[in-house]
Amino acid sequence: MTLGLVLGALAVAAWFSNRYAWWRSPVDWQRPRVLMYHMVSPHRPGARFNGLRVTPEHFEAQLAWLQREGWRFFTLSELWQQWDTLPPKSVAITFDDGYADNLHNALPLLEKYDARATIYLVVDRHERDWSTAKKAHHDSGELAREPKLSDDELQRLVASGRIEIGSHTLSHINLRTTSAADKRHELAESRRLLQAQSGQPVASFAYPFGIYADEDVALTRAAGYTTAVTTIDGIDTRTPRPDPLQLKRIKVSGKDNMLAFAMRMRGGKRGWRK
Repeated sequence: MTLGLVLGALAVAAWFSNRYAWWRSPVDWQRPRVLMYHMVSPHRPGARFNGLRVTPEHFEAQLAWLQREGWRFFTLSELWQQWDTLPPKSVAITFDDGYADNLHNALPLLEKYDARATIYLVVDRHERDWSTAKKAHHDSGELAREPKLSDDELQRLVASGRIEIGSHTLSHINLRTTSAADKRHELAESRRLLQAQSGQPVASFAYPFGIYADEDVALTRAAGYTTAVTTIDGIDTRTPRPDPLQLKRIKVSGKDNMLAFAMRMRGGKRGWRK
């Protein structure tokens, strides 16, 4: 074998190891998984945020795999309420932001596979490109143009009996750059409005962009939330119990194939450092 072939094989092996993290030790199946999604929709050619778009075909394949492998589905609040007595292979599916495809594409598949989910809604979600609140150069307007759930569509999700509604603030603020007074308002008012719109108790929260500090955890608790999810990649321990206001999630990318999904369910993270 020539040196070039050897180097090429090593490069492929390194890429495969980083992409699928096959070498990572499996995490005990007794520890519940929380999955993070955004959209269930086809990819758009040249779009910046296709990583947030899990195609309906891939979402169905993931649900079918979870069902086949014996995973039990919970909403996020159900997961935490039963934390100490959960069966092995417990999973909570979560969606951030409030895209209309959560109803039109995701819900029929959740029904088909007898699954449940928690959707974290931005109250003022229409025609907003909130990505610019994190990175100013994200000014394409792509997310603003993405259809969001209407109030009627929210009611249809709730009526399914499979969806828990959680808060993602009023306007998808960046907590790092927002005053304490405005944060209190966003946390409390979004919870109040979503409870009124959904007819459900809203007890769970998702930190916008995954950006938060200890002060924000305290404000979230003071606003009446009992659980909150982060974008910290991983799988929480069962014992000792984690902080319910800083729960980790497994990020599901629209660029993941089934092997990548299965390996992330196994180990919780992708790559060497993540």
